[in-house]
Amino acid sequence: MLNCLATVLGLFICVLLLFMAAPYIRRYMAGGVCKSTTKLNGKVVVITGANAGIGKETARDLAQRGARVIIACRDMAKGEAAAREIRAETRNQQVIVKKLDLADTKSIREFAENFLAEEKALHILINNAGVMLCPYSKTADGFEMHLGVNHLGHFLLTFLLLECLKQSAPARIVNVSSLAHHAGRIRFHDLQGEKCYNWGLAYCHSKLANVLFTRELARRLQGTGVTANSLHPGSVHSELVRHSSLMTLLWKIFYFFLKTPREGAQTSVYCAVAEELESVTGQYFRWAEVLDLLWWGRRVQLRCFWGVRIRGVGKVRL
Repeated sequence: MLNCLATVLGLFICVLLLFMAAPYIRRYMAGGVCKSTTKLNGKVVVITGANAGIGKETARDLAQRGARVIIACRDMAKGEAAAREIRAETRNQQVIVKKLDLADTKSIREFAENFLAEEKALHILINNAGVMLCPYSKTADGFEMHLGVNHLGHFLLTFLLLECLKQSAPARIVNVSSLAHHAGRIRFHDLQGEKCYNWGLAYCHSKLANVLFTRELARRLQGTGVTANSLHPGSVHSELVRHSSLMTLLWKIFYFFLKTPREGAQTSVYCAVAEELESVTGQYFRWAEVLDLLWWGRRVQLRCFWGVRIRGVGKVRL
Protein backbone atom coordinates (compact mmCIF):
# COMPACT_ATOMS: atom_id res chain seq x y z
CA MET A 1 0.00 0.00 0.00
CA LEU A 2 2.79 2.38 0.95
CA ASN A 3 4.63 1.56 -2.28
CA CYS A 4 1.51 2.34 -4.27
CA LEU A 5 1.05 5.70 -2.52
CA ALA A 6 4.71 6.54 -3.03
CA THR A 7 4.38 5.79 -6.75
CA VAL A 8 1.27 7.96 -7.09
CA LEU A 9 2.91 10.76 -5.12
CA GLY A 10 6.03 10.51 -7.31
CA LEU A 11 3.98 10.71 -10.49
CA PHE A 12 2.04 13.66 -9.10
CA ILE A 13 5.24 15.51 -8.27
CA CYS A 14 6.69 14.80 -11.73
CA VAL A 15 3.53 16.09 -13.43
CA LEU A 16 3.51 19.17 -11.19
CA LEU A 17 7.16 19.93 -11.96
CA LEU A 18 6.56 19.46 -15.68
CA PHE A 19 3.56 21.77 -15.50
CA MET A 20 5.60 24.42 -13.69
CA ALA A 21 8.51 24.10 -16.12
CA ALA A 22 6.34 23.98 -19.25
CA PRO A 23 6.39 27.76 -20.00
CA TYR A 24 10.19 27.85 -19.75
CA ILE A 25 10.57 24.72 -21.90
CA ARG A 26 8.16 26.18 -24.45
CA ARG A 27 10.08 29.45 -24.58
CA TYR A 28 13.35 27.58 -25.12
CA MET A 29 11.89 25.34 -27.84
CA ALA A 30 10.44 28.35 -29.68
CA GLY A 31 13.93 29.69 -30.38
CA GLY A 32 14.71 33.21 -31.50
CA VAL A 33 12.88 35.66 -33.72
CA CYS A 34 14.50 37.32 -36.70
CA LYS A 35 14.66 41.00 -35.80
CA SER A 36 16.14 42.20 -39.06
CA THR A 37 14.25 45.13 -40.59
CA THR A 38 15.65 44.50 -44.07
CA LYS A 39 13.26 45.42 -46.86
CA LEU A 40 13.15 43.34 -50.05
CA ASN A 41 11.41 45.68 -52.47
CA GLY A 42 12.50 44.82 -55.99
CA LYS A 43 13.93 41.46 -54.90
CA VAL A 44 12.79 38.12 -56.35
CA VAL A 45 12.49 35.09 -54.09
CA VAL A 46 11.76 31.45 -54.90
CA ILE A 47 10.64 29.18 -52.04
CA THR A 48 9.95 25.50 -52.65
CA GLY A 49 7.12 23.87 -50.71
CA ALA A 50 5.77 27.23 -49.57
CA ASN A 51 2.14 26.15 -49.76
CA ALA A 52 2.19 25.00 -46.11
CA GLY A 53 4.24 24.81 -42.92
CA ILE A 54 7.46 26.77 -42.46
CA GLY A 55 7.70 27.43 -46.19
CA LYS A 56 4.38 29.27 -46.14
CA GLU A 57 5.43 31.30 -43.09
CA THR A 58 8.75 32.14 -44.74
CA ALA A 59 6.86 33.34 -47.81
CA ARG A 60 4.58 35.43 -45.62
CA ASP A 61 7.52 37.13 -43.90
CA LEU A 62 9.43 37.90 -47.10
CA ALA A 63 6.27 39.14 -48.83
CA GLN A 64 5.72 41.48 -45.88
CA ARG A 65 9.19 42.88 -46.60
CA GLY A 66 8.14 43.71 -50.16
CA ALA A 67 9.69 40.85 -52.13
CA ARG A 68 8.23 39.28 -55.23
CA VAL A 69 7.68 35.77 -53.86
CA ILE A 70 7.28 32.73 -56.06
CA ILE A 71 5.71 29.77 -54.29
CA ALA A 72 7.04 26.67 -56.05
CA CYS A 73 4.95 23.63 -55.13
CA ARG A 74 3.34 20.46 -56.40
CA ASP A 75 -0.17 21.05 -55.02
CA MET A 76 -1.38 24.06 -56.98
CA ALA A 77 -4.72 24.30 -55.13
CA LYS A 78 -3.01 24.59 -51.74
CA GLY A 79 -0.44 26.90 -53.26
CA GLU A 80 -3.08 29.27 -54.62
CA ALA A 81 -4.92 29.25 -51.28
CA ALA A 82 -1.67 30.11 -49.47
CA ALA A 83 -0.87 32.87 -51.97
CA ARG A 84 -4.34 34.44 -51.61
CA GLU A 85 -3.98 34.42 -47.84
CA ILE A 86 -0.52 36.01 -47.95
CA ARG A 87 -1.55 38.63 -50.52
CA ALA A 88 -4.56 39.62 -48.42
CA GLU A 89 -2.55 39.88 -45.21
CA THR A 90 0.56 41.62 -46.57
CA ARG A 91 -1.15 43.63 -49.34
CA ASN A 92 1.67 42.47 -51.57
CA GLN A 93 0.19 41.35 -54.86
CA GLN A 94 3.55 39.99 -56.05
CA VAL A 95 2.99 36.56 -54.48
CA ILE A 96 2.50 33.98 -57.22
CA VAL A 97 2.38 30.22 -57.53
CA LYS A 98 4.27 28.04 -59.99
CA LYS A 99 4.06 24.30 -60.48
CA LEU A 100 7.08 22.33 -59.26
CA ASP A 101 7.23 18.61 -58.56
CA LEU A 102 10.62 17.80 -57.04
CA ALA A 103 9.98 14.09 -57.58
CA ASP A 104 10.17 14.59 -61.36
CA THR A 105 13.23 16.12 -63.07
CA LYS A 106 11.06 16.98 -66.09
CA SER A 107 8.89 19.20 -63.88
CA ILE A 108 12.00 20.78 -62.34
CA ARG A 109 13.44 21.62 -65.75
CA GLU A 110 10.09 23.03 -66.93
CA PHE A 111 9.84 25.21 -63.83
CA ALA A 112 13.37 26.55 -64.32
CA GLU A 113 12.81 27.15 -68.04
CA ASN A 114 9.59 29.09 -67.39
CA PHE A 115 11.16 31.06 -64.55
CA LEU A 116 14.13 32.13 -66.64
CA ALA A 117 11.82 33.15 -69.47
CA GLU A 118 9.57 35.24 -67.22
CA GLU A 119 11.88 36.67 -64.54
CA LYS A 120 14.91 38.92 -64.98
CA ALA A 121 16.53 38.19 -61.62
CA LEU A 122 16.66 35.86 -58.63
CA HIS A 123 18.03 37.15 -55.36
CA ILE A 124 17.02 34.47 -52.84
CA LEU A 125 16.45 30.76 -53.43
CA ILE A 126 15.11 28.86 -50.41
CA ASN A 127 15.14 25.08 -50.88
CA ASN A 128 12.53 24.30 -48.25
CA ALA A 129 10.29 21.50 -49.53
CA GLY A 130 10.72 17.99 -48.18
CA VAL A 131 9.20 14.63 -47.34
CA MET A 132 9.70 12.54 -44.21
CA LEU A 133 9.05 8.95 -43.09
CA CYS A 134 7.74 7.81 -46.47
CA PRO A 135 7.12 4.12 -47.16
CA TYR A 136 9.64 2.91 -49.72
CA SER A 137 8.90 4.47 -53.09
CA LYS A 138 10.75 6.07 -55.97
CA THR A 139 10.55 9.31 -57.88
CA ALA A 140 9.61 9.49 -61.55
CA ASP A 141 13.32 9.11 -62.36
CA GLY A 142 13.94 6.11 -60.11
CA PHE A 143 15.48 7.82 -57.08
CA GLU A 144 14.55 6.80 -53.54
CA MET A 145 11.86 9.33 -52.53
CA HIS A 146 13.66 11.05 -49.63
CA LEU A 147 16.92 11.40 -51.54
CA GLY A 148 15.14 12.42 -54.73
CA VAL A 149 12.82 15.07 -53.29
CA ASN A 150 14.77 16.41 -50.33
CA HIS A 151 18.11 16.55 -52.05
CA LEU A 152 18.54 15.66 -55.71
CA GLY A 153 15.52 17.68 -56.82
CA HIS A 154 16.85 20.77 -55.07
CA PHE A 155 20.35 20.05 -56.37
CA LEU A 156 19.09 20.15 -59.95
CA LEU A 157 16.86 23.17 -59.37
CA THR A 158 19.72 25.13 -57.82
CA PHE A 159 22.03 24.55 -60.76
CA LEU A 160 19.40 25.34 -63.34
CA LEU A 161 18.91 28.73 -61.62
CA LEU A 162 22.53 29.32 -60.68
CA GLU A 163 23.52 31.61 -63.56
CA CYS A 164 20.53 33.80 -62.81
CA LEU A 165 21.56 33.97 -59.17
CA LYS A 166 25.11 34.95 -60.17
CA GLN A 167 23.85 37.69 -62.47
CA SER A 168 21.62 38.99 -59.65
CA ALA A 169 24.40 39.02 -57.03
CA PRO A 170 24.49 39.63 -54.18
CA ALA A 171 22.23 36.60 -53.86
CA ARG A 172 21.62 33.85 -51.34
CA ILE A 173 20.84 30.14 -51.41
CA VAL A 174 19.26 28.75 -48.25
CA ASN A 175 18.94 24.98 -47.83
CA VAL A 176 16.63 23.69 -45.11
CA SER A 177 18.21 20.63 -43.53
CA SER A 178 17.70 19.11 -40.07
CA LEU A 179 19.55 18.19 -36.90
CA ALA A 180 18.68 14.63 -37.98
CA HIS A 181 21.56 14.86 -40.47
CA HIS A 182 23.86 13.76 -37.62
CA ALA A 183 22.37 10.26 -37.96
CA GLY A 184 22.81 10.24 -41.73
CA ARG A 185 25.39 8.47 -43.87
CA ILE A 186 26.17 8.68 -47.57
CA ARG A 187 25.75 5.01 -48.45
CA PHE A 188 27.50 4.93 -51.81
CA HIS A 189 26.89 1.18 -52.14
CA ASP A 190 23.11 1.60 -51.74
CA LEU A 191 22.08 5.20 -52.45
CA GLN A 192 18.57 4.20 -53.53
CA GLY A 193 17.92 2.03 -50.46
CA GLU A 194 17.22 -1.06 -52.55
CA LYS A 195 19.31 -3.37 -50.36
CA CYS A 196 18.31 -1.99 -46.98
CA TYR A 197 15.65 0.63 -46.29
CA ASN A 198 14.58 2.41 -43.12
CA TRP A 199 12.19 5.33 -43.57
CA GLY A 200 13.65 7.19 -40.59
CA LEU A 201 17.28 6.85 -41.64
CA ALA A 202 16.42 7.62 -45.26
CA TYR A 203 15.30 11.07 -44.11
CA CYS A 204 18.53 11.51 -42.14
CA HIS A 205 20.64 10.51 -45.15
CA SER A 206 18.90 13.06 -47.37
CA LYS A 207 19.37 15.85 -44.83
CA LEU A 208 23.06 15.05 -44.49
CA ALA A 209 23.29 15.28 -48.28
CA ASN A 210 21.80 18.79 -48.07
CA VAL A 211 24.40 19.91 -45.53
CA LEU A 212 27.33 18.48 -47.51
CA PHE A 213 25.96 19.95 -50.73
CA THR A 214 25.76 23.39 -49.15
CA ARG A 215 29.37 23.31 -48.01
CA GLU A 216 30.75 22.22 -51.39
CA LEU A 217 28.46 24.60 -53.28
CA ALA A 218 29.69 27.49 -51.15
CA ARG A 219 33.29 26.58 -51.96
CA ARG A 220 32.57 26.52 -55.68
CA LEU A 221 30.73 29.86 -55.55
CA GLN A 222 33.49 31.81 -53.83
CA GLY A 223 33.96 35.17 -55.48
CA THR A 224 30.61 35.14 -57.31
CA GLY A 225 28.62 37.14 -54.77
CA VAL A 226 26.29 34.18 -54.17
CA THR A 227 26.29 32.62 -50.71
CA ALA A 228 24.95 29.22 -49.65
CA ASN A 229 24.01 28.21 -46.11
CA SER A 230 21.99 25.39 -44.55
CA LEU A 231 19.96 25.27 -41.37
CA HIS A 232 18.03 23.28 -38.78
CA PRO A 233 14.54 24.81 -38.31
CA GLY A 234 13.82 22.95 -35.07
CA SER A 235 11.06 20.48 -34.25
CA VAL A 236 8.01 22.02 -35.90
CA HIS A 237 4.34 21.08 -35.66
CA SER A 238 3.59 20.62 -39.35
CA GLU A 239 2.34 18.14 -41.97
CA LEU A 240 5.83 16.71 -42.48
CA VAL A 241 5.11 13.62 -40.32
CA ARG A 242 1.84 12.79 -42.11
CA HIS A 243 3.21 9.50 -43.49
CA SER A 244 3.65 8.05 -39.98
CA SER A 245 0.61 7.42 -37.77
CA LEU A 246 2.84 7.04 -34.71
CA MET A 247 4.68 10.32 -35.28
CA THR A 248 1.41 12.09 -36.03
CA LEU A 249 0.06 10.89 -32.68
CA LEU A 250 3.22 11.92 -30.84
CA TRP A 251 3.15 15.33 -32.53
CA LYS A 252 -0.43 15.82 -31.28
CA ILE A 253 0.44 14.74 -27.74
CA PHE A 254 3.55 16.91 -27.46
CA TYR A 255 2.44 19.79 -29.68
CA PHE A 256 2.91 22.23 -26.79
CA PHE A 257 6.66 21.61 -26.90
CA LEU A 258 6.94 21.92 -30.69
CA LYS A 259 7.57 25.07 -32.65
CA THR A 260 4.74 26.61 -34.60
CA PRO A 261 5.37 26.94 -38.35
CA ARG A 262 5.99 30.65 -37.84
CA GLU A 263 8.59 29.94 -35.15
CA GLY A 264 10.15 27.25 -37.33
CA ALA A 265 10.48 29.69 -40.22
CA GLN A 266 12.61 32.17 -38.28
CA THR A 267 15.97 30.57 -39.10
CA SER A 268 15.12 30.46 -42.81
CA VAL A 269 14.16 34.12 -42.70
CA TYR A 270 17.31 34.97 -40.74
CA CYS A 271 19.55 33.24 -43.29
CA ALA A 272 17.71 34.97 -46.13
CA VAL A 273 17.74 38.56 -44.90
CA ALA A 274 20.15 39.16 -41.99
CA GLU A 275 22.59 41.93 -42.88
CA GLU A 276 25.40 40.32 -40.90
CA LEU A 277 25.25 37.22 -43.12
CA GLU A 278 25.87 39.09 -46.37
CA SER A 279 29.28 37.47 -46.87
CA VAL A 280 28.80 34.38 -44.67
CA THR A 281 28.72 31.17 -46.68
CA GLY A 282 29.06 27.41 -46.30
CA GLN A 283 27.73 27.40 -42.74
CA TYR A 284 25.09 25.39 -40.92
CA PHE A 285 22.75 27.35 -38.64
CA ARG A 286 20.59 26.47 -35.68
CA TRP A 287 18.83 29.78 -35.23
CA ALA A 288 21.63 32.40 -35.22
CA GLU A 289 24.25 29.91 -34.02
CA VAL A 290 26.77 28.48 -36.46
CA LEU A 291 27.39 24.79 -35.80
CA ASP A 292 30.39 22.73 -36.88
CA LEU A 293 29.39 20.04 -39.35
CA LEU A 294 32.52 18.40 -40.75
CA TRP A 295 33.95 15.42 -38.94
CA TRP A 296 35.40 11.92 -39.51
CA GLY A 297 36.46 12.46 -43.10
CA ARG A 298 33.31 13.96 -44.54
CA ARG A 299 35.40 16.29 -46.67
CA VAL A 300 36.08 13.25 -48.82
CA GLN A 301 32.34 12.53 -49.00
CA LEU A 302 31.74 16.09 -50.23
CA ARG A 303 33.80 15.63 -53.39
CA CYS A 304 32.79 12.01 -54.06
CA PHE A 305 29.06 12.63 -53.70
CA TRP A 306 29.24 15.64 -56.01
CA GLY A 307 30.08 13.44 -58.97
CA VAL A 308 27.39 10.94 -58.04
CA ARG A 309 24.76 13.72 -58.08
CA ILE A 310 25.84 14.97 -61.51
CA ARG A 311 25.53 11.51 -62.99
CA GLY A 312 22.20 11.01 -61.25
CA VAL A 313 20.25 14.08 -62.35
CA GLY A 314 21.77 14.46 -65.78
CA LYS A 315 23.87 17.20 -67.34
CA VAL A 316 23.92 20.46 -65.41
CA ARG A 317 26.04 23.53 -65.91
CA LEU A 318 28.63 23.89 -63.12
